[in-house]
Amino acid sequence: MAETVEMKIIARLHSDFATKFGVPRQSGLVDALRATVVFEPEYRNPDALRGLADFSRIWLVWQFSQAVRASYSPTVRPPRLGGNTRMGVFATRSPFRPNAIGLSCVGLAGIDLHAPNGPILQVTGADLMDGTPIFDIKPYLPYADAYPDAAAGFTAGVARQLLQVDFAPALLARLPAEKQAAAIGVLANDPRPPYQNDPTRVYGFTFAGFELRFTVAGEVLTVVDCVPATV
Repeated sequence: MAETVEMKIIARLHSDFATKFGVPRQSGLVDALRATVVFEPEYRNPDALRGLADFSRIWLVWQFSQAVRASYSPTVRPPRLGGNTRMGVFATRSPFRPNAIGLSCVGLAGIDLHAPNGPILQVTGADLMDGTPIFDIKPYLPYADAYPDAAAGFTAGVARQLLQVDFAPALLARLPAEKQAAAIGVLANDPRPPYQNDPTRVYGFTFAGFELRFTVAGEVLTVVDCVPATV
């Protein structure tokens, strides 16, 4: 029998993504995204954050809460390879792992020590759904955590190409002004599954309380509607 250990949820992240669809595939791809880390009552102690404000980036250790499974597969199909090629699960960042744990490096934009349910961390560039459980927070250390010349494995040969986003001003204006740049950044990173390439298909996902609907033809993503999301 496999040995198990207890993991305590210390906080939850609150973002503009109500579902998995649309969430960037890695942290830091869309710096305009804003989210908050709200601690569970037991961990709302400002002393635990003493010195954290002096760091500009932090690591979040979290749970793929929508991907917890009783079993796992030793191989997965990475989206970066089009969803057709299998790689070993430990050579990927797939959510379908023996332990559904994620690791994200996000920007630390501020700490609100005096919020009613504070302290609260303001973070940028997070690739997490709203309500994601957080297990731990650690400072990012440039001298130890950055290796620009590290080998990138199978990801090195797959170019990251941003889409051109056609978001009509009248539709874009329906979003709150502070959410518009983030929405465009998310769309430019192409939220579609890599194996779907039907220019007539209308895709949609919820962002910041709105349903964004779009099509993609070639390298151009066109937003066809932006309406309040229904609960």
